[in-house]
Amino acid sequence: MPKRKKEKIKKGRNARQRRPKEKVITYFDYNMLAVVIILISFGLVMLYSASAYEAVNDINIGDDMYYFKRQAFFSVFALFIAYVVSRIDYHIPIMLSPAIFIVAMALMTAVQTPLGVTVNGARRWLKIGVQFQPSEIAKIAIICIMPYIVLRVGKKLRSWKAVAVLVSVGLLQGGGAYFLTDNLSTGLIIMGISVIVLYLAYPKSKPFYIALAAAITAITLGVLYIDKTMQNSDRFRLQRIITWLHPEKNAQDGGYQVLQGLYAIGSGGFFGKGLGNSTQKLATIPEAQNDMIFSIVCEELGVFGAVILLILFGYLLYRLVFIAQNAPDLYGTLLVAGIFGHVSLQVILNICVVLNLIPTTGVTLPFVSYGGTSVIFLMGEIGMALNVSRNISFGEKKETAAGKPKAFDKTQVNN
Repeated sequence: MPKRKKEKIKKGRNARQRRPKEKVITYFDYNMLAVVIILISFGLVMLYSASAYEAVNDINIGDDMYYFKRQAFFSVFALFIAYVVSRIDYHIPIMLSPAIFIVAMALMTAVQTPLGVTVNGARRWLKIGVQFQPSEIAKIAIICIMPYIVLRVGKKLRSWKAVAVLVSVGLLQGGGAYFLTDNLSTGLIIMGISVIVLYLAYPKSKPFYIALAAAITAITLGVLYIDKTMQNSDRFRLQRIITWLHPEKNAQDGGYQVLQGLYAIGSGGFFGKGLGNSTQKLATIPEAQNDMIFSIVCEELGVFGAVILLILFGYLLYRLVFIAQNAPDLYGTLLVAGIFGHVSLQVILNICVVLNLIPTTGVTLPFVSYGGTSVIFLMGEIGMALNVSRNISFGEKKETAAGKPKAFDKTQVNN
């Protein structure tokens, strides 16, 4: 080989060796982790303030820090769960989602057996060594299985048969939560998560807007009919709607808690009465540390404190949207979208109940209300979102298996 040609090849090799490699930056969403920890800390402070009086005056408890200590323990354990889940590849639920779905249905069915436990008149709990609400597992099950079915269906998602399968899965899981655990609010949240994931995956949006308009019209007509024709009802659900429409007329029954919550919100003003200075929590609002804790926030910290809390929730949802948009594949996008749907629906429903914008439901305020089962499973979902964020890479061009960009696009399903 000529000497000149050898030198040329050698220079080419040296140039390739000297060429700097493109640096790939792996990502972890510390911002979302931070805002979750802040929400949990805020919730613990408000929980102690809301529950101390009731706990110390309860002859079966007698400890003002009873609820605080239990929630603090569950919160620390939940953070550990989130860390463990964040280290597990989020693709594993793809293989396990059918099993998780079946287990959730089986556990909700077990509530109707002697293993079921009744708390405050509602049979929603299951005691198998530890006591928990199986409907919380159902939320995780629907978050995992909906993206799984979307990916299995693939191009056939445009067909009504595929849509019917997805809708049936949501109705089955949501109906199970309602009929097996008598938990309508959880059933609605599960079906809401299903609709959100299906809306993101389905290539056309118009059918959803038509269905939404039809649902709003039907609900409005139903409420007007109840308001005009019924003053009272023996049916529990109907009585809740009647109480919601006329809380003053039902102040001694179902409207009492809502009215006291509204009094607490109104008396708080802009900056509130001060932390710990609520008067409505002094046995006026039953179990203020649960569903009605937002009213105590408004009374003690005022509109200012309530807005700060809503900003924290808004930032958490923003981080979930960011992770979903930059997820490395469609499954990660839809998985985080399901988590977004769960958190947002639960926040909206809880606050709307406290403000008497909708009939009362047993929905807790995420990370703030008292409840060990709720915070543990919520943090499990946060752990899954953090694991998706671990797989986000910047600095190199990555595409999905379908050849589309990482940012979510409905057309990914059909390619």
